[in-house]
Amino acid sequence: MPALQALLQKADSYRQKISSARPLAKEELKSLDQYFRIGFTYSSNALEGNTLTLSETKILLEDGITVGGRPLRDCYEAVGHGAAYDFMLELARQPDLKITENSIRKLHRLFYQKVDADQAGLYRTVQVYISGTEYVPPSPEDVPQFMRHLEDQIRSSRPALHPIELAAMAHKRLVDIHPFVDGNGRTARLLMNLILVNAGYGVVSIPPIRRNDYIDALSASRRLYDIEPFSTLIAECVIETERDYCRLLKI
Repeated sequence: MPALQALLQKADSYRQKISSARPLAKEELKSLDQYFRIGFTYSSNALEGNTLTLSETKILLEDGITVGGRPLRDCYEAVGHGAAYDFMLELARQPDLKITENSIRKLHRLFYQKVDADQAGLYRTVQVYISGTEYVPPSPEDVPQFMRHLEDQIRSSRPALHPIELAAMAHKRLVDIHPFVDGNGRTARLLMNLILVNAGYGVVSIPPIRRNDYIDALSASRRLYDIEPFSTLIAECVIETERDYCRLLKI
């Protein structure tokens, strides 16, 4: 069996095990949501160079206390990501979820509002470049049509792709389009989780320690015109998250 298919089966096996423990008590669900809110916010920001530690992120999100000596932008990114996470969960728990351009833009707006209100949720009007890669994102005038295509692609691919593959594809396509001046990676990881949580998986983080694997898998899928390398990495991260869920739920 190909490696990806084996990973998808393993992820689905864990999902069924976790599903058997549901529905959770309201307070238990709230506590789990908060646990993953902090962990996901920390890891997603850390991948982009944010200097806040996990414990500092927790203090900021739970108590609203900023950390002395840290850049104000890093604190704004954490608070904004927490707000975007809450919106992502709210959307993901709608049984008739429809992912639109507007929902993607709102994820970015909530995340980026305190960092730069003038750019939050708006498509870029300048050419951008991705450091460490030869790939050049589309010109700014082409971004709106690429984003309309992404919305159509997510909808049309849903019946054909495994949810993890769909989430990986949506993540990669958003990063390739790079529709915003900044915050594209974090918006892509929120979009990925919107699809995963709606399909019954947990909130998936990419650990900062796997940053090089993450970049390499994205590059490989881009170079090969094949989503499998990136889907494989995301499937591995899904399984790690599910193991964490099982540990927390004692199953």
